[in-house]
Amino acid sequence: MRIINIAFGAVFLLLSGVMPISGADQPAAPAAAPDRDAGTWKTWLISSGKDFRAPPPDRGSTEKEVVEVAKLAAARDKAALDRIAYWDTGAPSYRWSELATAEYLKNGLPWQLASRGLALMHVAIYDAMIAAWDSKYAYNRPRPNAVNSDLKTAIATPPSPSYPAEHAVAAGAASEVLAFLFPDRAQFFRDQSAEAARSRVVAGVNYPSDVEAGLALGKKVAALAIERGKSDGTDAKWTGSVPNEPGKWNGTNPILPLAGTWKPWVLASGSEFRSAPPLAYDSSEKKAELDEIKNFKRTPVTNNAASFWEHAVGGLRAHQYWNEQLSKKSLEYRLDASPPRAARAFALPFVTAYDAGIACWDAK
Repeated sequence: MRIINIAFGAVFLLLSGVMPISGADQPAAPAAAPDRDAGTWKTWLISSGKDFRAPPPDRGSTEKEVVEVAKLAAARDKAALDRIAYWDTGAPSYRWSELATAEYLKNGLPWQLASRGLALMHVAIYDAMIAAWDSKYAYNRPRPNAVNSDLKTAIATPPSPSYPAEHAVAAGAASEVLAFLFPDRAQFFRDQSAEAARSRVVAGVNYPSDVEAGLALGKKVAALAIERGKSDGTDAKWTGSVPNEPGKWNGTNPILPLAGTWKPWVLASGSEFRSAPPLAYDSSEKKAELDEIKNFKRTPVTNNAASFWEHAVGGLRAHQYWNEQLSKKSLEYRLDASPPRAARAFALPFVTAYDAGIACWDAK
């Protein structure tokens, strides 16, 4: 367990260097958009943001679309405002990370598989967001309330061009990856995607064509993540046997015995950082280690710490704990002001955790 905590901790040290964006309880959008150059950032799955640029918006439809947005705004009720607020909390990555984490917990899957799925989803969101930012500043479509000054938005207008809609981009990418990971729940995730995208039109901050283009872009990038997921080796079946030599592990039902062979994101292979061999089982050094463990003076405090890391936030729940820490930091540092930076922040820890798990299991 220690290796995964160290891996996540290293990423959070990187995140701690980000300058927080201050604001009041109901902050207005920043006057200037941060990370305008995000469309040029390095990507994981796509060749570049420019190569996945969305087709140009239909400028001739803007007047008609503004009327449609205004009608939806006038018809907002409590339920609509509730869904707008739900999807507007945090950056676009925030809610999807919550939904994915909850799905892994419900299915009782170990953190290695959860980290794999969360990495696939967040890398897809990140790459799609980079392509979206390239498109936004290539076309510079004004937001609806810049065209119709009488339009009342339900939320602060984001400080970036309107096309494509960033929440729809994340929704298209995340929902398709999750539909691949949990095929029995595919319709649920696609319904959530449609709701997330529509909420931006009802809120008055995007045109219908913005969300259509965003969903299409997100799904296009998701297809690459799904292709990678189909070939990452996580579906391989173990046909080996438990060793019976003296000093070797000889239990039953090994956990994910092929995890060390899975395809990593940043490591050349699971063996790149393989640990040195452990002490010989019959050596004096090993005996000294065992004696130290046997003679360790346990207290209620040490027992509580051990129980916390093993049962409360370890094992099947490690990804939940670290996702919660990351989600809190994304809100604290106001990463909602820069959806690409938020997408990057969510992708890095789970890529790290997944690769660290592969390296750990290779050595095991």
